[in-house]
Amino acid sequence: MSSHTSIQRSEFTFFHRLRVRWAEVDLQRVVFNGNYLLYFDVAFTEFWRATGLPDPLSQQQTGRELFVRKAELEYLGSATFDDELDIGVRCTKIGRSSLTMNLAIFRDDSCLVAGSLVYVYADPEAKKSEEIPLDWRVRLVEM
Repeated sequence: MSSHTSIQRSEFTFFHRLRVRWAEVDLQRVVFNGNYLLYFDVAFTEFWRATGLPDPLSQQQTGRELFVRKAELEYLGSATFDDELDIGVRCTKIGRSSLTMNLAIFRDDSCLVAGSLVYVYADPEAKKSEEIPLDWRVRLVEM
């Protein structure tokens, strides 16, 4: 993963707003590092909902699902209790069976955490990757 120190809000068209809860901060009164991955997951879920593509339960019924294959985070700053955070999400790469999502967590215009999630579209029974459907590709590029 390359350095994300110059990530700008303008690089994202989709944002999910989240307020830091007391239970998410540690003894230093900053968000515990593992919670940022949870924030990424929440924002990705909302991004996916906005695409109108099949939700996880609908995917499961077809025998195909998205699985996280890789997660990378770079911590650039810290969020604290009651901060309002905007989490930007965008699809930056679509391969045959995988897609790469870049995410960034902003407090105002300051990027606190940047990273990426790589998902693989697969048949969980066969434990084999599957080609991402064409209509998914079109919709993800539009977002």
